[in-house]
Amino acid sequence: MSMMTEQKIGFIGLGRMASAIIGGIISSGFMKKENIIGFDINKDTLKCASKNLDIETVADIEELMARTSIVLIATKPFVIKNVLDEIKDKVRNHLVISILAGVALKVYENAMPNTRVVRVMPNTPALISEGMSAVCKGAFAHDYDAEFVYEMFSKLGKAIYIDEKDIDIVTAISGSGPAFYYYIIEKIADAGKKLGLDYETSLKLSAQTALGSAKMMFETPDSPEELIRAVTTPGGCTEVGNNVLGNSDIEAVLFKTINETMKKAKKLGG
Repeated sequence: MSMMTEQKIGFIGLGRMASAIIGGIISSGFMKKENIIGFDINKDTLKCASKNLDIETVADIEELMARTSIVLIATKPFVIKNVLDEIKDKVRNHLVISILAGVALKVYENAMPNTRVVRVMPNTPALISEGMSAVCKGAFAHDYDAEFVYEMFSKLGKAIYIDEKDIDIVTAISGSGPAFYYYIIEKIADAGKKLGLDYETSLKLSAQTALGSAKMMFETPDSPEELIRAVTTPGGCTEVGNNVLGNSDIEAVLFKTINETMKKAKKLGG
């Protein structure tokens, strides 16, 4: 593991998620900034990354590939064919890491036979080191490759290992999930506003309550049912609210939300 952290890693694409990963692995001490090289086709993005992240950048993929042994692809998914055309003849014994939604491991392995590939589905809270990342290992990747990637993304929040067959469900729950939680937080805040609170106060109450509740899930051994019971006094306020939720179709709506999102992810990866 420590040997891999001393190797040079190249980032192809330096957008927000790549910047978050670079910032996280440098600030945590996981990798030294001297071992990170970046490339982006957009010259302004390249200049910004060089200045804000204080990493070395290069003007072409050929130099990036020649000077690294690990490469992380963080471009838009629709340009993956161009990226693979650029790198496939330059892969030596590189470990290739992909964070692209909807691009299957076999896409990389077909373009670059026998290449070690690890695919990751991160999410945007990685930008504030509260990400949830799912790691899946390609057919030719070693266990230590997957461990290295798992450790790297653990620096941005939490990480899990998954089989690629489950990645579309993961995409729906944690990849797209932040948008669904933002929606719920906002609607609870809107209710407070309608009842007479100013919106800023209501939003702060709703967001911090969501944050605290999520942390309780991680930091106590209790199940969600037990945590609900702990807040609920028989005959009290919470019980009334629980009854409204229980008698509504919220469970069906949330299932449909995740199911439709998963189906779209499957289609994109198809």
